[in-house]
Amino acid sequence: MKRTSWSSGLSFSVEDVGVIAHAGVIAPRLLADRVGLTAELSGAMAQRRSIPIHDRGRVLTDVAVMLTGGGTSIADIRVLRHQSTVLGPVASSPTVWRALDEVTAGKRKKIQVARARTRRHVWSQLPGGVPASKCAGRDLGDTVVLDVDATIVVTHSEKEQSAPTYKRTFGYHPIGVWCDNTEEFLAASLRPGNAGSNTAADHIDVLGQAIAQIPAAHRRDVLIRSDGAGASHDLLEWISEQNRIRGRRVEYSVGFSITAGIRRAIAIAPDTAWGPALNQGGDLRPGAEVAELTGFLSPRMLAKWPDGMRVIVRRERPHPGAQLSMFEELDGWRYQAFVTNTAVGQLQFLEARHRAHARVEDRIRHAKDTGLGRLPSREFAVNQAWLVAVMIAADLIAWTRLLACIGEAAVLALCEPKAMRYRFLHVAALLTRSSRRRRVKIPETWPWAVAIEAVFHTIAAIPKPA
Repeated sequence: MKRTSWSSGLSFSVEDVGVIAHAGVIAPRLLADRVGLTAELSGAMAQRRSIPIHDRGRVLTDVAVMLTGGGTSIADIRVLRHQSTVLGPVASSPTVWRALDEVTAGKRKKIQVARARTRRHVWSQLPGGVPASKCAGRDLGDTVVLDVDATIVVTHSEKEQSAPTYKRTFGYHPIGVWCDNTEEFLAASLRPGNAGSNTAADHIDVLGQAIAQIPAAHRRDVLIRSDGAGASHDLLEWISEQNRIRGRRVEYSVGFSITAGIRRAIAIAPDTAWGPALNQGGDLRPGAEVAELTGFLSPRMLAKWPDGMRVIVRRERPHPGAQLSMFEELDGWRYQAFVTNTAVGQLQFLEARHRAHARVEDRIRHAKDTGLGRLPSREFAVNQAWLVAVMIAADLIAWTRLLACIGEAAVLALCEPKAMRYRFLHVAALLTRSSRRRRVKIPETWPWAVAIEAVFHTIAAIPKPA
């Protein structure tokens, strides 16, 4: 029997056939225009002395769109330039370099204001309102949850202000804040690699920026979560001070070290103080228990911390091979503690709510997949501007999910950035012209073609800001 191969008669050539690669990135670019982000950035980046050929707000938006599509360097802007028949003129790589170099400290503050204004419009358009943060099989209602955390960005060459890190690598140590409700990247600060993990001033700075990003109507009930790096007197005092602002309630849930005082409290706490812990699904977690130790702690120790601080400890039987401290080896439990100023609620729920902070690790991973993992310049200022574009890119991905991946397009809503690129942003399409109109045609055989078409129609129907 004669055998044939799938590649028989297959040939390759380069021709002008009107095909667009990565046609899906048109969606976040169109979304940026529809919600008013591009116009706001244009105002923030406006120059008084001269009018550049390429609007700097448009350039910054295009850099963010490039990052949503998986771009890793400024040279990747050529992917958008390839689509000039649809997108119009797109800045060249040298122009992008100049635009990023123009993002001074003053311009960054204006960009923050521009993003906040756009976010206010986006949140007003969310179907069903702002999603509720969920944990232990329940949701937190109208509470806006802010997760703050830092990460290491390794650099493989000498860059300005890069330094050795506590993980024995070399690079930067940025700190950021994400909104757990919407997965938006609200605020970030690029720091040298040797910056401290628990520097209160850095936490306060980014959290202040993040709260400013939240529309005023949603600042009435805020929860700030952090790991043990946030357990500093200055930070908890600052969070407590926020409650003095009329009409605002700010709570915290912060990891805490197992100090000598807490070890003494664990030793004297009766067995009746411990209750079963919960999984994130809301069911009981075998081999894990929770207790509040505030009443067993020394008043002198508690007096050093803000009023109303509660200390809650979780203990769990460790997995085989786990390393325990000398204290933990005494009874075979592994202990973890956190503090909160939330006055009401079951201990099990508060502990599960705190452990949901682990979702921030996914947000960091997504940010590194969207430009944060590879900073392009030797100059610190340009890398700071790149970080601004990373935050905008993360917002565009989140807004695409929230505003456009609904109904028939809901299948794309749960996609991580890499999956969204594979299924949606990197889809090829055919550009045709007729009756002075351009049409982008998605192949009907593409598994997600119907969902992609629905995304474009939904974005086109979003009302522009007044």
